[in-house]
Amino acid sequence: MKVVIVGGVAGGATAAARLRRLDEKIEIIIIERGEHVSFANCGLPYHIGNIIKERDQLLLETPETFKNKLNIDVRTKNEVIEINKIDKKIKVQNLNNKNIYFENYDYLILSPGAKPIKPRIEGIQSEGVFVLRNVEDMDNIKEYIKNREKILVVGGGFIGIEMAENLLHIGKSVEIVEMADQLMTPVDYEIASIIHNHCNDKGLKLNLSNAVTKIEKENNFLKVLFSNGESKNFDVIIMSTGVIPEKELALNCGLELGNTGIKVNEYMQTSCENIYAVGDAVEINNLISGQKNLIPLAGPANKQARIAANNIYYGNKEKYKGALGTSIAKIFDMTIASTGLNEKRLKAMKIDYISSITTSKSHAGYYPGASLITLKILFNRDGKIFGAQAVGEDGVDKRIDVISTAIKAGLKVWDLEELELTYAPPFGSAKDPVNYAGFVANNIIKGDIEVIDWDKIKEIENHIILDVRNKDEINDNNIIKEGSFINIPLSELRKNLNMLEKDKTYITYCTMGLRGYIAYRILKLNGYKVYNLNGGFRVYSNAKKSKKMHK
Repeated sequence: MKVVIVGGVAGGATAAARLRRLDEKIEIIIIERGEHVSFANCGLPYHIGNIIKERDQLLLETPETFKNKLNIDVRTKNEVIEINKIDKKIKVQNLNNKNIYFENYDYLILSPGAKPIKPRIEGIQSEGVFVLRNVEDMDNIKEYIKNREKILVVGGGFIGIEMAENLLHIGKSVEIVEMADQLMTPVDYEIASIIHNHCNDKGLKLNLSNAVTKIEKENNFLKVLFSNGESKNFDVIIMSTGVIPEKELALNCGLELGNTGIKVNEYMQTSCENIYAVGDAVEINNLISGQKNLIPLAGPANKQARIAANNIYYGNKEKYKGALGTSIAKIFDMTIASTGLNEKRLKAMKIDYISSITTSKSHAGYYPGASLITLKILFNRDGKIFGAQAVGEDGVDKRIDVISTAIKAGLKVWDLEELELTYAPPFGSAKDPVNYAGFVANNIIKGDIEVIDWDKIKEIENHIILDVRNKDEINDNNIIKEGSFINIPLSELRKNLNMLEKDKTYITYCTMGLRGYIAYRILKLNGYKVYNLNGGFRVYSNAKKSKKMHK
């Protein structure tokens, strides 16, 4: 059997290694257009920022190591330019000498990946404008910025934020411009706003709800014109506006495409039975929505590659069910992560949902070093979990991983209450943030509490804001001024109920939510109309501060 793989890195290299472990006699060839067949592309920004000191640490395997360890023929700087699926033959160009040759195959695996989007902006081809996709791009950026200080990063997604942080780490002046009103669009605004304020504190300039319309090269700098009419000068521009799948080969040879990428079945098989496709170029099933879409992440690519290799060797027996899009990013001292669908997607799909936002400590509060985790869960009244988002300094990864696993296992939101998670004071709490989120979500479903989101307060008629924090916690700058306001500390609320009017609607809140919830129950059980502020004042204040700063 002869298997030819188009493209290396996560998908192609994984498929090749798996095939070799299954059979010593299969002839395996990887044809890679770039100079490096297997590298840690997620680590590229960190070498630019000198966090990863040695460049070679990013080079996971070379053609020589593939040959010596796995007896796999790796041909870098070779590009597949045509597929003849009838004759089972590919046309290849050696990019070093421009020679053309042909290679036959029994099975073909396409792992071409995705390429950075270059928007149609006048001047985008100017010197000093870069994208970051591979090691060569990394080397070029690292060399070019040595004596240049002012850098614009276009796009506030994973790569854009990681680039910005690393550039600041080496002393550059950095600004991010983003068309949306927030960074990190996989999460919802109130979670992103915590990151916005953290970025501002760290000196990263955010230019939200704006876009680059033109780039002009003037002397030694780049003049950038924005959609809001402003213009600024930069030394370097790094484009990070997302990726699009490399599907031209598949299209040109007549393979069926989906709406977004190469169409594959549950076995990772294309419309041609002896051609499989994996990685960022393929359209896969979203486990929550059931819709086909692109999820360009290394984790799914590795899993798909292993399944494709197994199915080539054993026959189509192993199915790829889909992905949730679980993702995470470090942003200075904080971590932000998500899994499943966010509110924007749920609204677009017209799915009824409920949200709960809780803030808990990463481990027992009495043990030194505890920090806050804000966790948002999206679910319905039947308990189905649609997604989750979290932000904090420590322990965010653990909580999102737990909820991702719960979704995959088909657990309901109330099952989060009963999860038995490790507890010792340095690591967690007896009531883990995931358990606590389950308590609150289940309370909402059972009707024990009705919450109001930070941006919906004005929709409640005839309301009064009831702050139940202690008097020494509040001042004129940290109260909610969206209606009549009163402060009655929780410890004094029961004896002051006679101050409250039964014909008014009260919105209770504290800093993080617990005291506000207790106040809600006191009022509710005494016959008052009441809501509790979802996530407490911490979520509200971060969202409002971000809106004011970036309007």
